[in-house]
Amino acid sequence: MIRTKTTIIVGAGASCELQMPSGPELVARIAQALDFARYGAELQTRDSVLLMQYLSKAAARANRGEEVLHAAALRIRTAAKLGGSIDAILEQHNNDEMIMLCGKLAIAHFISQAEAKSTLRVTPRIEGDLPLQGTESWLFQLASLVTSGVPRSQADRCLDNLTIICFNYDRSLEHFLPHAFVMAFGMNLQEAQRLISAKLQVLRPYGSIGRLPWQTNDSPECEWATENPWNIHNLALNIKTLSEQQNNRQLVMALQNAVASAKRLVLLGFGFQPQNIDLLFDRGLSHQPEVLMTLFDMAPTNRNAVIKTIKRKTGLERDDQLMVMTARCHEMMRDYSMLLES
Repeated sequence: MIRTKTTIIVGAGASCELQMPSGPELVARIAQALDFARYGAELQTRDSVLLMQYLSKAAARANRGEEVLHAAALRIRTAAKLGGSIDAILEQHNNDEMIMLCGKLAIAHFISQAEAKSTLRVTPRIEGDLPLQGTESWLFQLASLVTSGVPRSQADRCLDNLTIICFNYDRSLEHFLPHAFVMAFGMNLQEAQRLISAKLQVLRPYGSIGRLPWQTNDSPECEWATENPWNIHNLALNIKTLSEQQNNRQLVMALQNAVASAKRLVLLGFGFQPQNIDLLFDRGLSHQPEVLMTLFDMAPTNRNAVIKTIKRKTGLERDDQLMVMTARCHEMMRDYSMLLES
């Protein structure tokens, strides 16, 4: 059980452990699929055909012609040559309705597809087991941490000291945790889902592709691993840009309070983009929390810059308060498990 007030900040590097695309991989797939010059030719892809269908329907609803649609797709493809993420591209074009619509539909399509093709299955192969094999994922390590040493009668306390800020669009965390509670405590899945729905605190700066059927928020519903959702246009509306979220003062305050009130911050697979850091820290922290973070596959110069930035933003004065691993997310969760439980 996590006994110290902890906020875990999750980026795309964490979802990569489930075979989901990184930020650069996602924008590359979107750019390739939006090549409508190949539409109707032998070189067209299934993704291009589906996106053309989705976007044509959206354009018709907005009383816009296909030429506007093609121009929006081409603009995203061109910007993708320079932009490192689809989030950044949409933010650059937040004044163009069709580009925003085009990009959000593409995100909803590829994240739905990624869930369906990930290593996180819909159901376990054996009842009561996990829908994920092995221990090499941050989700497994998190589940082990929050349930460890907790009696069945106090299972509702497992998540009391935990807040998660998730920059990813997928719902892997929400799908996985109820199965982990079934395994740990022997409760049925419906009871576990109710507990997770009531107790798990997840903040999503960029939204997600909707809610799972057992969740109770106002987002559109979509089953886990639905590769071609029937309501994809509604799911796309649940994707948010930075500008849209900055106008949501309630969310911004919740994000900054989750960081400012935590005694321990854990950054997993986070990209450390300046705009995202600014969203989390409105000012330097005065209480000097412990900070753990992964910096996997990062150039030494960028690594040093990130460490300097995080020290400044968190107000850390002692080096032993910052723990950095050049490792994957599950390795940090595993190797610091005793600290994270304390």
